[in-house]
Amino acid sequence: MASMAAAFIKPSNLFPQSPITFTKAVTPPIMLPMSLRVKTKTHRRIRVSCGLIDPDGGKLVELIVEESMRGSKNREALSLPRIKLSRIDLQWVHVLSEGWASPLTGFMRESEFLQTLHFNSLRLQDGSVVNMSVPIVLAIDDDFKNRIGDSSKVALFGSDDRPVAILNDIEIYKHPKEERIARTWGTTASGLPYVDEAIKNAGNWLIGGDLEVIEPIKYHDGLDRFRLSPAQLRNEFTSRNADAVFAFQLRNPVHNGHALLMTDTRRRLLNMGYNNPILLLNPLGGYTKADDVPLHWRIKQHQKVLEDGVLDPETTVVSIFPSPMHYAGPTEVQWHAKARINAGANFYIVGRDPAGMGHPTEKRDLYDADHGKKVLSMAPGLERLNILPFKVAAYDKTQGKMAFFDPSRPQDFLFISGTKMRNLARNKENPPDGFMCPSGWNVLVEYYKSLVPAENGRIPKPEAVAA
Repeated sequence: MASMAAAFIKPSNLFPQSPITFTKAVTPPIMLPMSLRVKTKTHRRIRVSCGLIDPDGGKLVELIVEESMRGSKNREALSLPRIKLSRIDLQWVHVLSEGWASPLTGFMRESEFLQTLHFNSLRLQDGSVVNMSVPIVLAIDDDFKNRIGDSSKVALFGSDDRPVAILNDIEIYKHPKEERIARTWGTTASGLPYVDEAIKNAGNWLIGGDLEVIEPIKYHDGLDRFRLSPAQLRNEFTSRNADAVFAFQLRNPVHNGHALLMTDTRRRLLNMGYNNPILLLNPLGGYTKADDVPLHWRIKQHQKVLEDGVLDPETTVVSIFPSPMHYAGPTEVQWHAKARINAGANFYIVGRDPAGMGHPTEKRDLYDADHGKKVLSMAPGLERLNILPFKVAAYDKTQGKMAFFDPSRPQDFLFISGTKMRNLARNKENPPDGFMCPSGWNVLVEYYKSLVPAENGRIPKPEAVAA
């Protein structure tokens, strides 16, 4: 099977220097920025501009050093105090290095950390505001803080004891864990997955500074070809002559309800007057909680969705978003949206309970299912991004397929939750025809079959992806 990346890369055809503009009628209910809304008694009209949205701060901040400097930076790192990065720390270095968090230039200093916690945004030197809703920070313990001494820089090392980056002009400040948890998740209840994994046992100090990443972050897991940076994605969209990019964030297998959201978005953008809207299917590739389907299996399932034509490979770019997952609901969904601006997306699809999860100690959802899309439509620093909220998709028994829920005939719809989907796959039972493409469903069944403990206790990876 040819790799998906090979199918995605095409010769470049750069946009004209001046964007092409034209006027088209708009059909509701797309939520446009205030600057694009025009009041009229008959219908709304907008001016559609062909081109990619600018990154936050006006420039993509890439923190990987020039190849000619890597040898000297590697030697410098060996002479500095060393911080050993956890798996999640390394994922944040990856995020920062490629510019997903532009205009951040490294791990947050205290002023950036406090603005993020209390305002969900950062004010730049020119007075403009960009969204930033989750702290991107690096924790250290008391012992390491004392060992740094007067050094103004430290080296970051991976689990293999090789230098990853240098953190310059450092600032060390207290790690207010309870405040961080309360403001990010809206609760301090025990059992929050990211908190247990990355915060609870972390050091009492945070260290911020400017990053110099010695080499591009690679995982050598068979999936690096799917990890396109924001700059690479922008080049890919340009090569496809995209005049709009709409992003879909997910951490689950793609069922036909998801596909309905994505294909209907393209239809609506075409109706708005865009000629070639491109879908960025951007599965989350960093830390996820234990009961989520692992990344390798999700990518294999996404491949089947494209192979079966549920999504069109010609108008879809699949690329892994390297961020860890917080499960912080309306707070985190802002980060997911903001990062896609930096990747070139000017439209963002948001559905029910984005970035949400069940309450860790009570039998209810942790967040109101509608708050995510409402917050996105009002969030500071996201005014340039077009938010596309959708009704819930469910299985329509009268049509034998996934459709948008019609409240006038609720008896005709079947809601298949993620838990129910996983239980069906685990028990090798089939969902209703039309819920998911058969080959994609077989991948899920194969995954749950693989959970039978092997002799080494490790879950095997699907060969088609890892090869």
